[in-house]
Amino acid sequence: MRSIIWVLLLTLFHATTVLGVSAVVDSALVKGVGSADLPVKVALDAGEQSGRASATIRIHAGREIIWGLITQCSEALRLVPGLVGCIVLETAADHSWQRIRHVLDYSWYVPRLTYEIRATYAEPERVDVERVAGDLTRMQGSWILKGEGQYTIAQYRMELVPGFWVPDWIVRAALKRDLPKMLRALQARAELLQNELIGK
Repeated sequence: MRSIIWVLLLTLFHATTVLGVSAVVDSALVKGVGSADLPVKVALDAGEQSGRASATIRIHAGREIIWGLITQCSEALRLVPGLVGCIVLETAADHSWQRIRHVLDYSWYVPRLTYEIRATYAEPERVDVERVAGDLTRMQGSWILKGEGQYTIAQYRMELVPGFWVPDWIVRAALKRDLPKMLRALQARAELLQNELIGK
């Protein structure tokens, strides 16, 4: 089951638009993002075995730093537990999109997942991702990066239909725990790189 959660989190690192999602960062989500508990919104449809999640974090780093982290296979392999393969299969001539294969092998007790996504880039503001082949029935997600002085408000939204049954209470609990954990890892990595850049 946790492999499904990391599938959702993988879209953080490779950015088409989530159905019905606005490109505006919600002020309600931004409120309190600096607090110890990072708010995560989760909506599950047990009948359709689908789910949506969104979260926002304030990072003391420029958008260009975060952009590099969410669009590079090398960073995804470094930051995402269980990700054992990340290969760019095709890139648009103008670099506006890529087709990427992910291989996720989180643990012995969950199935190995292989799937392809199309990542669409609007640098440095937005990354959209959509599953185009492989495991999972549907997966869509987006990153919205909004500059705020020396900070970046990073908002992530996703929608997933895994195509196999998972207890909704497990998905909800794991999302509320693991999505903030991944966002904190992104925050720490981005702020470290920003500090290194300032120190040069």
